[in-house]
Amino acid sequence: MQEEVLILGGGVAGCAASIALARTGQSVTLIERETTSRHKVCGEFLSGEALEDLHALGIDVASLGAVPIHHVRLAAATRAAEAPLPFPAASLTRKALDTALIAGAIAAGVRVERGRSVQALNRATDNVWQATLDDGTTREAPTAFLATGKHDLRGHTRPEDPQRWVAFKMYFRLAPAQAAALAHASELMLYPGGYGGIQPVEDGMANLCCVVQQRHLARVGHRWENFLAKMQQDCPHLAMRLAGAEPLLAKPIAITHIPYGYIRRTTEDGLYCIGDQAAVIPSFTGDGISIALHTARCAVAACLAAEPAPLFQANLRSALRAQMRLAEVAADGLSNSLARAVLPFCLRVWPGVMRVTAKLTRITQPDAVATQAVAS
Repeated sequence: MQEEVLILGGGVAGCAASIALARTGQSVTLIERETTSRHKVCGEFLSGEALEDLHALGIDVASLGAVPIHHVRLAAATRAAEAPLPFPAASLTRKALDTALIAGAIAAGVRVERGRSVQALNRATDNVWQATLDDGTTREAPTAFLATGKHDLRGHTRPEDPQRWVAFKMYFRLAPAQAAALAHASELMLYPGGYGGIQPVEDGMANLCCVVQQRHLARVGHRWENFLAKMQQDCPHLAMRLAGAEPLLAKPIAITHIPYGYIRRTTEDGLYCIGDQAAVIPSFTGDGISIALHTARCAVAACLAAEPAPLFQANLRSALRAQMRLAEVAADGLSNSLARAVLPFCLRVWPGVMRVTAKLTRITQPDAVATQAVAS
């Protein structure tokens, strides 16, 4: 089977690329390992640029129940500080977003194969990529997009995560007073060994997504309930927010191996790496979905312009480097015990610094389209 473009991975980046390519008349096959969309470890924050890209793809986040986000709060120990976001933003579960994106891909004419796992991706000839699936069958194309997200494909792996991060995600039904206090806000909680974020999503739920270094998780026996209790002990603001809350999942979703700060240096001819396979920004920025969409859009433009994949990857790295470095510096600061003690106080005195940091860790500034997409 010879297709013009083969896309491995049906998450945000893979679907975005497939829709954009199919709209130009390309023949596209997208292969996704999951049979249906599911919840994933993700902060689920949609920044201004993400809203722009989704709007261009025909995804109406407001109709999906997305919650407008107007403010960001930083909490450490007993202190908290708030600042308005300098751009429009929203919050939507990945399950809802991925479902809409897959439907958009099918509507655009993409051939979607779900419940199929790619075991290997190799050169069949100098000009053809061959993907071997779990049943031994193959799919071939001269151009391939690697969009497998946090899951590496053998032979195309990213470097090891030196910090050994572990991420958890749990949905809660907050007590009415706490749900009202959280409305239209994204809260960042600091604690030793990591940080977490909580924000409202559709259907009256709240998403708590948090990361911690494995050595700190080991101190609480690698158990979620112990870690959750320790987070609340170290950050009383989180304990207040979760008072009377009902967990909505039987157990948290978890993932390891998150190489924060990674930007792919190069690739092979005909293989465009996008999403987390191109760059992994620290989660606190809330820019993960935006980068997935941005890298997909840039890769599609490069592919259609016949720009070689190695050149695209090098250009993308150059474009993202400054943003990534700033995010890493900020992330290092968040893990510092002195910073945890003084940051909320400093932000109360000068809340503008939060707005400046939020702007500087964005890829680009959003325009009026995003504002219209999340108008409350």
